[in-house]
Amino acid sequence: MKQSIIFLFLFFSFLTFHLNGQTKQDSLDIKQVALDYIESQHNVKPDQFARAAHPRMVKRTFWKNKKTGKEYLRETFTDAMILLAETYNLKKDKFPKDAKKEVIILDAYDKVASVKLIADDWIDYMHIVKLNGKWQLVNVLWQFNNSKKH
Repeated sequence: MKQSIIFLFLFFSFLTFHLNGQTKQDSLDIKQVALDYIESQHNVKPDQFARAAHPRMVKRTFWKNKKTGKEYLRETFTDAMILLAETYNLKKDKFPKDAKKEVIILDAYDKVASVKLIADDWIDYMHIVKLNGKWQLVNVLWQFNNSKKH
């Protein structure tokens, strides 16, 4: 009886996994998008960022107005992130030699995924979508580990 229950559980788990379209390759591709996002800045490779991001990607965080002290939402778009990847780490002094880049797939279902990237000084929460067979970054919400830096 116990073996039958385990078999049924495994069978339905397998069936559910394949019905939603996720494959091991999808998981690898989703992780690669997150790595391309961060490594493009580490390695000064704007093409690597462009490969990972949808042209309409939006990156957001909260920021604090230094004069008023009021917090607001700050947005950055794909074109600005490509420029950032092109210039931010030119002197190779913005990241530690062994930079932290832990990618955790929080959830993936069919053509959408939520990912958490833990980097050295900040955390990014990402939404990644599969369009025309390619996984692309569409949303990023991030903050410094120390939110007072904002």
